[in-house]
Amino acid sequence: MKGYVFHGPGEASWEDVPDPGIKEPTDAIVKVSAVTICGTDLHILKGDVPEVRPGTVLGHEAVGEIVETGGDVRTVRPGERVLLSCVTSCGRCRYCREGVYGQCLGGGGWILGHTIDGTQAEYVRVPYADLSVHPLPGTLASEDAVLLADIFPTSYEVGVLNGRVRPGDTVVIVGAGPIGLAAIATARLFSPERIIAVDLAPARLEAARRFGADAVAEVHEAPHQLVADLTDGLGADVAIEAVGVPDTFELCTRVVRPGGHVANVGVHGKPATLHLEDLWIRDVTITTGLVDTYSTPTLLRMAAAGRLPTGQLVTHTFPLEQMERAYDVFSRAAETGALKIVLGGEQHELAVPTA
Repeated sequence: MKGYVFHGPGEASWEDVPDPGIKEPTDAIVKVSAVTICGTDLHILKGDVPEVRPGTVLGHEAVGEIVETGGDVRTVRPGERVLLSCVTSCGRCRYCREGVYGQCLGGGGWILGHTIDGTQAEYVRVPYADLSVHPLPGTLASEDAVLLADIFPTSYEVGVLNGRVRPGDTVVIVGAGPIGLAAIATARLFSPERIIAVDLAPARLEAARRFGADAVAEVHEAPHQLVADLTDGLGADVAIEAVGVPDTFELCTRVVRPGGHVANVGVHGKPATLHLEDLWIRDVTITTGLVDTYSTPTLLRMAAAGRLPTGQLVTHTFPLEQMERAYDVFSRAAETGALKIVLGGEQHELAVPTA
């Protein structure tokens, strides 16, 4: 089969790889029908995730059809269309029993496209299939469903829920890429008073307005002053970091109010300074986290009912075999206007304003 293989920082290609096979009785083999590219994949290509070894097929988000199952798989069977979760769960270890699947000790957690071959291929082996894939309703299109493999549960769990967004809050979301936009959409479920989006790219700030941001600011336009002006000097109740660079994390700690929450979602490849000389007295709570995907069944029901703007995030689609072109378009998002790219299904490009 074909897969998109990582060969080291800056090097990857769509090439022949061995077909996956059942290794454990809890495995399933899935024929991929729709897959997407994550910002984390770009971090891997930059060398920010050294655990990913050369020769690994990338990708951790997909929709597909079960074609084979191991003897212990009970909840899905060949022929079913399923969503592949970005996080795998053994279901037995301490963390899985607590619903903290991202920290699975039994061989799960984030493994697809990380420590084992991932989803950016024609077929993929999914360990612990009973707990790591979700049957899909026929009404939910694959290109919509695939966004529930990672970005929506990540934004919702690690950003909105960890940040404890409540009705009447002021929420600042730093980074208006796909994760930030999904955070805007899911923060709105809790009726905050206002959502302020911060980004470098005017096109992404315009997208943030479409997703429900009440105010936007470019990074170089003193966003901390805008937050102060809108909150009578108090600051944000919740600041969500959705980029993964030191400057954006530090910005979040500057705009949050005393007693507020900073929820870090971004994948960081470099150290960020924690200014405890300023923060120690301000009762600020800082959370980090890998998504656990415990919210995926709920989000799937909401998407099927039309309650999540999943389709609005997809700006480009390509055939699966055009993986290299798709990566090029996604990596140049400021030029191409790309938000989320889906490979497989109907191909189209939405008219998105660019910077």
